[in-house]
Amino acid sequence: MEHVLITGGSRGIGAASVRAFTSAGCAVSFLYEKNHAAAQAVSAETGAKAICCDVADSTAVEAAIASLPPVDVLINNAGICHYGLISQISPAQWERLFAVNVGGIYHCVRAVLPAMLQKQSGCILNVASMWGQIGASCEAAYSATKGAVIALTKALAQELGPSGIRVNCVSPGVILTDMCASVSTETLISLAEETPLGKNGTPEEVAEALLYLAKAQFITGQNLPVNGGFVL
Repeated sequence: MEHVLITGGSRGIGAASVRAFTSAGCAVSFLYEKNHAAAQAVSAETGAKAICCDVADSTAVEAAIASLPPVDVLINNAGICHYGLISQISPAQWERLFAVNVGGIYHCVRAVLPAMLQKQSGCILNVASMWGQIGASCEAAYSATKGAVIALTKALAQELGPSGIRVNCVSPGVILTDMCASVSTETLISLAEETPLGKNGTPEEVAEALLYLAKAQFITGQNLPVNGGFVL
């Protein structure tokens, strides 16, 4: 039975991924930062192990992963966003976005890599965004972090491929998660209308894409768009 570690697993795409991978017969652990009630609910529902950990903290990540069995599949889903003009983003907010969205991947990859290298196998999946491909007005910092995730995915795929480790990412479009809580209904409707499939996505649809990539043994270095055709 494969051991899957998912970051940001208490809500949204992370929680949907916990459900998808446990349903597929995997042993799942997940990291979360703040929402204890949601994490415990997901753990009780799925049997997955929940660990409170800020992925931006390298020491905390190393301790959390050291407490687990070797990781076969790492899903880097933890992420935060900030909406506003770049002139309104403080240096601390900018740095925090990169610390979580990019630094968190770095810390988790470094922590799981020794066991993967020893086995000469493994799978790393990163959650990027379509805004990392095309950019989004008033989301400059978020777009920059997700563009970095896509580039990091491609670089790691080349670096780790000879060791039997596959690295891919997904770039979700407009997905109905907590990140959309501050978006008006009118805007969400407009975004759905701009999408060729005529709707916004769900966390479960992203989780399905991650499950596919976890199983696809001859795919690496790819960015799988999960956006309903919004970006072609």
